[in-house]
Amino acid sequence: MEQKRIQPLARDAMAYVLAGGRGSRLKELTDRRAKPAVYFGGKARIIDFALSNALNSGIRRIGVATQYKAHSLIRHLQRGWNFFRPERNESFDILPASQRVSETQWYEGTADAVYQNIDIIEDYGVEYMVILAGDHIYKMDYELMLQQHVDSGAQVTIGCLEVPRMEATGFGVMHVDEKDQIIAFVEKPADPPGIPGNPDMALASMGIYVFHTKFLMDLLRRDAADPTSSRDFGKDIIPYIVEHGKAVAHRFTASCVRSDFEREAYWRDVGTVDAYWQANIDLTDITPELDIYDGSWPIWTFAEIKPPAKFVHDDENRRGSAISSLVSGDCIISGSTLHRSLLFTGVRANSYSRLEGAVVLPNVMIGRHANLRNVVIDRGVVIPEGLVVGEDPVLDAKRFRRSEGGICLITQPMIDKLEL
Repeated sequence: MEQKRIQPLARDAMAYVLAGGRGSRLKELTDRRAKPAVYFGGKARIIDFALSNALNSGIRRIGVATQYKAHSLIRHLQRGWNFFRPERNESFDILPASQRVSETQWYEGTADAVYQNIDIIEDYGVEYMVILAGDHIYKMDYELMLQQHVDSGAQVTIGCLEVPRMEATGFGVMHVDEKDQIIAFVEKPADPPGIPGNPDMALASMGIYVFHTKFLMDLLRRDAADPTSSRDFGKDIIPYIVEHGKAVAHRFTASCVRSDFEREAYWRDVGTVDAYWQANIDLTDITPELDIYDGSWPIWTFAEIKPPAKFVHDDENRRGSAISSLVSGDCIISGSTLHRSLLFTGVRANSYSRLEGAVVLPNVMIGRHANLRNVVIDRGVVIPEGLVVGEDPVLDAKRFRRSEGGICLITQPMIDKLEL
């Protein structure tokens, strides 16, 4: 009689996070850091969501492949994710492109970023690989996806979002049959295939893949020997399996983690300045679509030792106050007014300044009488006294990076060029 498995599948899995991308659509926010290292939600980084999902799902072996301007990301991982213990069969590996396979070769694509570390992966002897993108905001239980992978007998299981069909043109899209087996995979199609029984919706790839480890390693070795391959999961690996094997779609709604306050399955690609601003500002809603206060599924990050936020002064027009805002530790709101804003650690907002719709990264200094509306302010910027942003679109566009949605990204070099 076959013995029934008791241990969760996640305990025999490794999460491999692809975190080497720049994210150029975030403009100057990624001049000094990779997209996964960009700050989010008051104290976290974008990558913390994928890592927290893995940890909360029960996965205790994690690897993070880094490449573009990785220092900020590596420093964050070393500080905030250093609690894994080898004696408990846990591991956390930071894997920069280190020319392990060739003395001249960096990671050439997402598949190559895994292939170049095959020896490290195989040493752990895990049965399953969960390949993750490190640059999306969502909460998901990967154990449920692993269970579907095993139950379906798939060679690859792909995490998918249900999106309106004509909004899927920027994604890799799954064409599936009635059992969600993938019969075609199309990158950024002009006319995306609909879902059987729901033709107005399409299944878009989340960049999340589950494989049996041995199958994946064999596939990566075959791909590495193919001189015509671009070494990419979406362009090479997945289409090959769809054509020659069995690929199955896993719908995000089946494993999305939601608290009692979250009505919809929440997933965001915060890859543009507008999307990044909106996702952060959405957290200031009375009942936000993403519940970061859900203690049953915490977002782990580097917990800095900082004093509490402080609000001072109570005079007319000089009152330290915050309405519908998130204010992190070590912030001092000194006679400044905040409305629908999100402040990261260590911000100083001085007297008579006003912030509305502001996403302010760590250690920013706001000068007196500054009036800032619909802005993203990069880390460490010193806002001069009396600066006004958000009232004159033409002037704003000359001085700062103004997005299509009217959000101004402000960096210190832009401030340094101002003639005040």
